[in-house]
Amino acid sequence: MEPCYLGIDVGSVSTNLVIIDQKGEVLRSLYLRTRGQPIEAVKEGLKKLEEDWPAGFSIQGVGTTGSGRYLAGAIVGADVVKNEITAHAVAARLEVPEVQTILEIGGQDSKIIILRQGVVVDFAMNTVCAAGTGSFLDQQAARLGIPIENFGSLALKSQQPVRIAGRCTVFAESDMIHKQQMGHKIEDIIAGLCEALVRNYLNNVAKGKEILPPIVFQGGVAANAGMKAAFEKALNQEIIVPRHFPVMGALGAAWLAREYMQQNGNSTKFKGFRVAAEHFETYSFVCEGCSNLCEIVNIKGGDGKLVARWGGRCGKWEIL
Repeated sequence: MEPCYLGIDVGSVSTNLVIIDQKGEVLRSLYLRTRGQPIEAVKEGLKKLEEDWPAGFSIQGVGTTGSGRYLAGAIVGADVVKNEITAHAVAARLEVPEVQTILEIGGQDSKIIILRQGVVVDFAMNTVCAAGTGSFLDQQAARLGIPIENFGSLALKSQQPVRIAGRCTVFAESDMIHKQQMGHKIEDIIAGLCEALVRNYLNNVAKGKEILPPIVFQGGVAANAGMKAAFEKALNQEIIVPRHFPVMGALGAAWLAREYMQQNGNSTKFKGFRVAAEHFETYSFVCEGCSNLCEIVNIKGGDGKLVARWGGRCGKWEIL
């Protein structure tokens, strides 16, 4: 059987799974909505992968990343658990080896990653302001009655984008409504919104960062051609959207699993596709052993046994 590697990226909006072969070529990829149920999303992803499994391949390593990386790692039996910055940087280097700047905008957050000579030297994340994220763009598309898939192409038709206040979601939305009431064209409003969100990103997330080419734009929002065009206009640089832009975190996690397994020669901890049929329960409690008051997260399997536990700073609760 030919070895392959599975990467899982669990975020607040989407859960993505990628399978790569020995060379790093993507064999399968899935982009699923998390819908507030990360465990169910991971199980759904595994079920779909099993149904469409590439013949002659077997999983020899698993990596997880994203905000739910520990949860996903405990459920599936991950060999490697890595943060999003590392996973996204690795994936970007796979597709654009000389990359120096990564602009990443997902469903609920945005980040910038600065690389020099293939090494991450700086990064910044914004998990507070929703302006410019995928969920905000979804809301505005729904409010305008426009399918989100058409949002970017409409923006590109604009001849005269209007200026929209993009400091936050409330200002942006109210300003869009005001511009509609003034009679501006929808495409000009959408193009103006894209430019406002790019300004917001550059003035907040990317503030003080040296943005050098090649510049890679990834995350779900990279599907929006209007946002890509707005970045190119603001930076006066070509923006590269990689082939697997929506699932770059999962791709990076899969590659990291491949590297780890090849270097260490261990057998994988992957529990197999049977995990998709298992029941898991998550609960937490606050440890009052010291002033840190850590929230300890526990996962139980269907048999009532503790599968995993994390959250403590001192390590006291890590032993099952």
